[in-house]
Amino acid sequence: MIPRYSRPEMVKIWDPQTRFRIWFEIEAHACDALAEIGVIPKESAKAIWDRAGNAVFDVERIDEIERVTKHDVIAFLTHLAEFIGADSRFVHQGMTSSDVLDTCLAVQLKRAADILIADVDALLAAIKTRAFEHKMTPCIGRSHGIHAEPVTFGLKMAQAYAEFDRCRARLVAARDEIATCAISGAVGTFANIDPRVEAHVAAKMGLKPEPVSTQVIPRDRHAMFFATLGVVASSIERLATEIRHLQRTEVLEAEEFFSAGQKGSSAMPHKRNPVLTENLTGLARLVRGMATPAMENVALWHERDISHSSVERMIGPDATVTLDFALARLAGVIEKLVVYPENMRKNLDRLGGLVHSQRVLLALTQKGVSREDAYAYVQRNAMPVWRGEGDFLTLLKNDPDVAAKLSAAELEESFDLGYHLKHVDVIFARVFGAA
Repeated sequence: MIPRYSRPEMVKIWDPQTRFRIWFEIEAHACDALAEIGVIPKESAKAIWDRAGNAVFDVERIDEIERVTKHDVIAFLTHLAEFIGADSRFVHQGMTSSDVLDTCLAVQLKRAADILIADVDALLAAIKTRAFEHKMTPCIGRSHGIHAEPVTFGLKMAQAYAEFDRCRARLVAARDEIATCAISGAVGTFANIDPRVEAHVAAKMGLKPEPVSTQVIPRDRHAMFFATLGVVASSIERLATEIRHLQRTEVLEAEEFFSAGQKGSSAMPHKRNPVLTENLTGLARLVRGMATPAMENVALWHERDISHSSVERMIGPDATVTLDFALARLAGVIEKLVVYPENMRKNLDRLGGLVHSQRVLLALTQKGVSREDAYAYVQRNAMPVWRGEGDFLTLLKNDPDVAAKLSAAELEESFDLGYHLKHVDVIFARVFGAA
């Protein structure tokens, strides 16, 4: 992660001081449970909180110890003993390093998920505002990038809202799945630590006990978490790509807000580029790329190995920090998005009425014409218009096969824009609920 694409609240979750604070809390809560069941003295458990509960851990000192021990948890415990003194012998009783590391990672990912869910909530609010603002703003719908039939810009926003609402549900599920605690000792058998300790620590840290932790929490949980982040990133890219297309000079139906003093190009003073949504496309690629190593971490050897560790030390911070930044940036893009209804209408009319071809086709079939013949009648009048040779409605009126079945008034009725928008309210009710 780099400062350019980072926000302080998410970065703080992954700060070494935060990590060591979580490690201490795991160890101290375990001591409380051990004291409660009579394994260690209660006064010792209290002393551990009293002497280190408000400590500011010396990261450089821990790093110095680790250079000798080549073990991060032992380095931390050695430094912790410098605060606690003799009672430190009761810390980490019956535990293994993974108990601390995996439970800490669960806490960090849960906190990260809380921020990401809040980010999605802010994005949903922005999208909903723009959806209702442009609920009935007509624009052309495209398939294969080609003009198809009319939609509204509000419907485009409603689709995005529904997608990110699903993203939110996935994040909530991923948060729940990742939030498990393992305090089960070497190879996960609880041989040297009572299962009640795990239950106590889990409750204090806002987690659930892992049913079977071997010596690590199973990595299918983490794979699902990072895969979910990848799906959210893909949804970000989909909406960003839509905006990038709409900002193209030949389209210009919407564009990113361009602030006073902003420059689009070092060479061309006229440029107004979709730099934010292009940036979001790139960030989405990064987040998606971190899902694959998370899935490859699932296949660990026997009760544990640490092939997953180096991966998670990188993708944990990088994926969550990047996605947090991207969601916040996208919300800002949507809030300030400049929409051009006049250009939407110009583009809608650009093909001289061809967007109504299906309605004419269906009207002919309702008059008894076979679908194959109706298609041929409409297409032979559409192709000249596509080449810029005439007006679609006029050509249809002058076609004897069409005119034999549809009057001029019936043809004109088939070109009514409102026909395409009559169920917008139904779709909005499905997405946003009844008014």
